[in-house]
Amino acid sequence: MAPDSEAHLHHIHHQHAYESFPSVSLNFDDVDSGSGKSVESVSLPFRPERDWDGVKAEEVDVPDRRGWRKLMAYVGPGFLVSIAYIDPGNFESDLQAGARYQYQLLWVILLASCFALIIQSLAANLGVVSGKHLSEHCRSEYPRSINLGLWLLAEVAIVASDIPEVIGSAYALNMLFKLPVWAGVLFTGLSTLMLLALQQYGVRKLELLIAFLVFTMAACFFIELGYASPPVDDMLVGLVVPKLEGPGATGLAVSLLGAMVMPHNLFLHSALVLTRKIPRNKSSIKDACQYYLVESGFALFLSFLINVSVISVSGAVCSSNLSDENRNSCSNLDLNRASFLLRNVLGRWSFQLFAIALLASGQSSTITGTYAGQYVMQGFLNLQFQPWLRNLFTRSVAIIPSLVVALIGGSAGAGKLIIISSMILSFELPFALIPLLKFTSSTTKMGPHANTTTVTYVTWVIGFCVMSINVYFVSSALWHWILHSSFSTISLVFLGLSGVAAIIVYLGAIIYLAIRQDKEVTYLLSEGDYEVDGDTEAPRTSAELELHALLDSLDSKDSAQPLPKQDIQR
Repeated sequence: MAPDSEAHLHHIHHQHAYESFPSVSLNFDDVDSGSGKSVESVSLPFRPERDWDGVKAEEVDVPDRRGWRKLMAYVGPGFLVSIAYIDPGNFESDLQAGARYQYQLLWVILLASCFALIIQSLAANLGVVSGKHLSEHCRSEYPRSINLGLWLLAEVAIVASDIPEVIGSAYALNMLFKLPVWAGVLFTGLSTLMLLALQQYGVRKLELLIAFLVFTMAACFFIELGYASPPVDDMLVGLVVPKLEGPGATGLAVSLLGAMVMPHNLFLHSALVLTRKIPRNKSSIKDACQYYLVESGFALFLSFLINVSVISVSGAVCSSNLSDENRNSCSNLDLNRASFLLRNVLGRWSFQLFAIALLASGQSSTITGTYAGQYVMQGFLNLQFQPWLRNLFTRSVAIIPSLVVALIGGSAGAGKLIIISSMILSFELPFALIPLLKFTSSTTKMGPHANTTTVTYVTWVIGFCVMSINVYFVSSALWHWILHSSFSTISLVFLGLSGVAAIIVYLGAIIYLAIRQDKEVTYLLSEGDYEVDGDTEAPRTSAELELHALLDSLDSKDSAQPLPKQDIQR
């Protein structure tokens, strides 16, 4: 066969095997394909420049030299992720922990923050190493039916996480401007859409806004902490001495621990890290993972300090000499009662500081939740929406239940909705956490950057503990509701059997995800360098990476996949 014909055969073979992928044609002169023949043209899959739902992703340049400038280039994603740990739902749990047990449960916050840092670092590593975020990996790995189920669960979790944030912002507006809660819910939705318009100017602007809101929260609560003056010795003992004394302490500790890892945060973090321009070689990828660990550690440490401040302020206020009215508020403390308690005990200015911090928390949380929704829809379904349309959809779905409950049940009903949303988040967590643990432990996804055996064991133990806590929380809440309901005996039996069946299906789905073998090989960067025209160089672009992986794959299949005769030009 003539060399020209053989080259054309090789070209047709590449097109035939990958005709379902969007592709670009690359021309090369005298590139050795492994068979000693030249390849004139190769058609290969090519990932276009990322464009999140019509919003062009602003890629941040990363300096080559190590140092503060390089670290600052990575700063941003950790702050967006840290918001989930200081949202209004977490504030309510913190207030209750401090009011009931003073400083006894601070060690739970420390442990949960360490767990969160480990899990979030895995999400960041997945995005950095593979160049794809978690929902994209799920789409390529799982069958369509499973993929649709995971997408629906992720969307429900995002809406559930949004409800406490909307209600928290509405409470804050009520405290500051006397707006009714239902009006605050509407205003929160509109203001979030306005703030999300910053996406049009690049993700860096959004990161700066969120960082500003986080520091605003920190300043407000640190001032409150200084004025409340809790005993430092008791705080230190609470941080380092595990203790669960008093009725309900174990249950509250379990809810604090389980609420620290949010499902949508795993999707969000793995996507946000893709906005940095990182050279596609082994050392640069390793450096990026280390810088993101430091950056996430600082942001999560700040959120840890804020949580400690909320618990300590609540503990200091509720352990002081209180009137009967204020003591009753401490016995059943929530976001709404906390404002009146602080005003009565510490003064009006503390009440206003709390409202400002709560508003910053609610607004920043709704922004990141909507942002996570964009990545989830784009990754699972590969759908591209205009940003305003996607934001409007997410806002509407979260606002409608909050608005209805606020109109019918007022502040008390809105508070109960926060509890229901936390149960939904606990239910969904395994369906985001298990794929993350499996993908980051797989060499087919992470290559040489896969978790070591020790890290794999540690992360699976942490994941198992967090998931067990959440399954226990959901199951116990379900049984408590069934046993204390006023239904007839037949209805209770039916509900009980339905509950058992639902739990069996739920556990079966978790086990399926845990034991299923990964099938898709998505890691493209090999241990060695690439040799092109006799020169050894590390690949820098996704096109080069995918070309090398494609040629290796096709060369190994040449003998096994004969081509149609009509595709060969003689």
